[in-house]
Amino acid sequence: MSKLRLDPVSEQAIDWMVKLRADTPDAALQTRFNAWLAMDPAHLQAWTQLQDRLGASFNTVRALDRRLPGQASEARQILLQPQGSRRDALRVIAGLGLLGGSLWLCARSPLGDSLLADLSTGRGQRQAFDLADGSRLNLNANSAVDLRFDDQQRLVVLRHGELVIQVAPDPQRPLRVRTAQGQVQALGTRFLVAQEQDVTRVVVLQHSVQLRLPDGTTRDLQEGQSALLATGRITPTAGDQRGRADWLVGRLNVLDEPLEQVVEALRPYQRGFIRIAPQVRHLRVQGVFPLDDPARTLAALAETLPIQVDSYSPWLTLIRARNT
Repeated sequence: MSKLRLDPVSEQAIDWMVKLRADTPDAALQTRFNAWLAMDPAHLQAWTQLQDRLGASFNTVRALDRRLPGQASEARQILLQPQGSRRDALRVIAGLGLLGGSLWLCARSPLGDSLLADLSTGRGQRQAFDLADGSRLNLNANSAVDLRFDDQQRLVVLRHGELVIQVAPDPQRPLRVRTAQGQVQALGTRFLVAQEQDVTRVVVLQHSVQLRLPDGTTRDLQEGQSALLATGRITPTAGDQRGRADWLVGRLNVLDEPLEQVVEALRPYQRGFIRIAPQVRHLRVQGVFPLDDPARTLAALAETLPIQVDSYSPWLTLIRARNT
């Protein structure tokens, strides 16, 4: 795949877009941006062109969403998310043809993952699959897996998202789930695996599993135990985490977790992008909420927390501190 090549002024315009979307711009940042615009007519031209094409790009995203319901969210998310990098912005902008070229579905993106995966779900979709060995696999919304089953192995590769698997016994071929951070081997019957940002979360629902990192580090977990797998370490998590599997019945069970984690759990069910302001990301949340009605969940959160939820279009919801 050819590398993305843009002129320096267009790259600078994208840099400014990412910086200005990072948070409410302060006066110093706005002053530097205005100075950059005034420095050269080419800067203003590049900025105007980028904003015009960025606005038009949502027609492309909506068309893609009609063809692949629930699977176009990554493009929207990267274009709008505050913590995105210039590399992410460049990739999506080029992919949507904003600066020339055609729609590019990157095979390593969630969208490409879902298109290429053996099994996948879209936005708001949960699904159960009966596997050839007798195991039963449940995928949460916006999840994708590959299956590598043969006479020698039973391997489930979690590309993205979250799964719960009820494992059929086969001592000669222990079932394994592989993620970006390591693998989980079934020593019993039922467990949850979630691919989160830079970590894998594992919760043992019944019996036990063995965790293994690429460097050979292992750890056994028993029923009711859970852990996070990250680069070079396995970190047990406190308390009984089995309520995390309540998405199987359409519930989000939250026990003293930060608001940003609650929002992450809602993203696969909410059309468009949810942006949460840094000032409220760490507010603690507790309760049981409906996953299939994220608008209702957000409204309930706004009643109990000092936050304000604003929907600017079907594609953008902003969560910020409530005005006092």
